[in-house]
Amino acid sequence: MKKHRWSIVLLIAVGVIVNYFDRTNMSIAMPLMQKEFHLSPSQVGIFLSAFAWSYAILQLPVGPLLDKIGVKWVTRVATMIWTLACLLTAVANGWGLIILSRVLLGVGEAPYFPAAAKAVGQWVPRGERSKAIASYDAMSKLSNAIGAPIIALIVTEWGWRGGFMATAILSFLYALVYFIWYREPHEDKRLTKEEYTYIIEGGSQSSEEVPGNAMQNIRYLLTKRKVWAVFIGFAAYGYSWFLFLTWLPGYLATEMHMSILKSGWYSAIPWIVGTLTEIVIGGWLVDRLIEKGYNRTRVSKTFLVIGLLFGLSIIGAAFTHSANVAVFFISLALGGLVVTSAVAYSIPTFIAPKGTTGTLTGILTFGNNAMAIVAPITTGFIVQATGSFMYAFLLAAVILVVGIISYTFLLTDLEPIESPDYDTSSNREMTTKQKAN
Repeated sequence: MKKHRWSIVLLIAVGVIVNYFDRTNMSIAMPLMQKEFHLSPSQVGIFLSAFAWSYAILQLPVGPLLDKIGVKWVTRVATMIWTLACLLTAVANGWGLIILSRVLLGVGEAPYFPAAAKAVGQWVPRGERSKAIASYDAMSKLSNAIGAPIIALIVTEWGWRGGFMATAILSFLYALVYFIWYREPHEDKRLTKEEYTYIIEGGSQSSEEVPGNAMQNIRYLLTKRKVWAVFIGFAAYGYSWFLFLTWLPGYLATEMHMSILKSGWYSAIPWIVGTLTEIVIGGWLVDRLIEKGYNRTRVSKTFLVIGLLFGLSIIGAAFTHSANVAVFFISLALGGLVVTSAVAYSIPTFIAPKGTTGTLTGILTFGNNAMAIVAPITTGFIVQATGSFMYAFLLAAVILVVGIISYTFLLTDLEPIESPDYDTSSNREMTTKQKAN
């Protein structure tokens, strides 16, 4: 049996790396941009959050769009939009155009993770799904590990515009590869009959169109307790994640007085730890335990709660002035947090009603990515008001406690949500005829 499905997972994983190169470049380049545009810490927070303004808001319509149109064409268009956004940032001559380009980048990259989750649901059997999702989601951490020093080197040699030009070229190359390689399972001629049967019998989700309209499905899903459990927990994780993603290089450069190049290398350490823990624990270990017969809900809840508990290690970074100690605690926190990311991203592929994986993933990623707006701005204002990152880290810890409570008491099970029985016009006509008879 060939394993063409894993080439699709690899394609998605490479796209995640490119995605996060595009996002990380702003945080790496920010010290130079801050000097050029004379930005205060609160203004820096606004710059760093601009990407998320459109990215978070579009998570809600993107999910239903994927369920209606499909992964292939939505992602093809999206890759070209985010390529254009990187190029626009590189040639921008003022802060207003830079913010506009970051908003456009959010538009282009908004569909990618919901599309990835939907693609895995269609391409990968249930028993391999945690491993598949961890394989590509971990690349968001690896991208920061390798991207931080690489982009720092490019920015040091060619300025901050050079960093954005490099990511624009990389994005364009990926757009071409995706256009050539990705197909839906039922139309991919490289997929053997044996593997297609294996995927279908393994519980993959069909690519058929979703019943009902977008708002009906969103309203229906929001009535479910376990949807809210994951929504709150994933948002709590997102606050710390986006704090690290946007402010970690700046924290090391300002609080620990490092150069851009040195902060890039130090920033890589927590991301390397996160990459390893997500692949080994959030992916391989979760699937392995379930294969051995452990209850999926119990396994998932355990790793979700323990991961967020490890995230509380951020408190250690709040009370140190040593770069090595700070990086140790941040690595510990991030290593735990990313395990919860892999598990949370897999949940919609298990519990979503037929045809609504994209919609449910969009709801969850909206809550998660709303924190990409809140965390950078809040951190910027806290740092400006106090002159320290201590209270910013403590606030992140408090939010993680809320996530722990949500996963512990609200997440009941991971059984599929029953498909909604909408009162369509045809149903109403049939009901009317039955009453007349």
